[in-house]
Amino acid sequence: MPKTIIWTRHAEARQKEWEREKGITRSQIEQIIIEPGQIVPGDLGVQVAQNKIWGGLIRVPFFEKENER
Repeated sequence: MPKTIIWTRHAEARQKEWEREKGITRSQIEQIIIEPGQIVPGDLGVQVAQNKIWGGLIRVPFFEKENER
């Protein structure tokens, strides 16, 4: 489990879009990263945390380094 979640500017911008368009909050995204239903491999070494939410699937790409995601 990561001790720290570091948000990039791009990730923050996308989350704000998701919140505006779909009501998905920053804390919901962080909860998916902390306790994903599943982690699957993505492209170029990226991992993807995913959970079912509101009848759909939300996928959150991340890198992991030591205790940071």
